Amino acid sequence: MIYSLQGTLTLIENNFLVVSCGGVGYKCFTSFYTQNQFMSKINESVTVYTHVSVRQDAIDIFGFSSKSELECFKLLTTVSGVGPKAALSILSQFSTEKIAMIISCGDSKSLTSASGIGAKTAQRIVLELKDKLKSISGEKSEIISNAINFSQSKNSSEAVKALEVLGYSSSEVLPIISTFDENCSVEELIQKTLRLMAKGV
Repeated sequence: MIYSLQGTLTLIENNFLVVSCGGVGYKCFTSFYTQNQFMSKINESVTVYTHVSVRQDAIDIFGFSSKSELECFKLLTTVSGVGPKAALSILSQFSTEKIAMIISCGDSKSLTSASGIGAKTAQRIVLELKDKLKSISGEKSEIISNAINFSQSKNSSEAVKALEVLGYSSSEVLPIISTFDENCSVEELIQKTLRLMAKGV
């Protein structure tokens, strides 16, 4: 199968891009994230990492700007009820690192903000992929691992719960809380996190 395409980016549309290789234009369905990465590269040479889906009535190519996004796409489609369109919807809403954090935190609610992803599907994604995080966390796997370990402390767990009551998701606040001293009180963790969230960190 085709692992990657290297050629001239000739077109970007709503949910796909076209890469011209040797006079042939390959239509690759893709995420908003990859489109944004390539938006300034029209008529320039690009490398697109691909997955080819073969069905009875169609052969579709899905293309991404990075290997980690491709791997995340393939993992998402292994989940029961998650097809290529649903996987693209999730990848258009979140980065691969954010998806890894959401899954590690069991934050299925955040996944429902992606178009076409219901509560039951989101819960299946978290349940089935929790043990496969290393494959989709990319270069930030150490940061994610540290955040997961930190979340196990009593104070940080209580701080996360309190911040969830205020409308924040655990996957939003845990990366921030994990940068603080684990001996901080619950109140200190909440105050410091809110201060940084207000600054847009």
